[in-house]
Amino acid sequence: MDSGVAHTHTVLWSFNEVEKLSKTAIDVINDLANKKYVSIASAWELAIKISTGKLVFDGGTDLFYRTAREYGFGLLAIRQKYVKTLETLPFLHRDPFDRILVASALTEGLCLLTADTNIHLYDVVCLW
Repeated sequence: MDSGVAHTHTVLWSFNEVEKLSKTAIDVINDLANKKYVSIASAWELAIKISTGKLVFDGGTDLFYRTAREYGFGLLAIRQKYVKTLETLPFLHRDPFDRILVASALTEGLCLLTADTNIHLYDVVCLW
């Protein structure tokens, strides 16, 4: 991988559940030559899941951002051109957070680091 964006679960697992990551995912995350990003959409998803009680993540989004930086992830903002890509993205998956991750990766020519098989339905490079 040259550069890519990590799915929300990939970033969270890299923090404290490394055993859930594939060997490829671990290698990609640990390779300092790779440019790794986490989307602001992942933090948004995290905030919603915390507020609804679907996820317990002590430290919330502040800890998420800080830990992501410590693990070498840059922050990928949601840009207007990603939303434009959503207009033509096939509706193969209903999750709006996953769809913006796909649109971001497609628009920027990034791969996605994800175990989510639904994302593999799209014409986007995925590693796992």
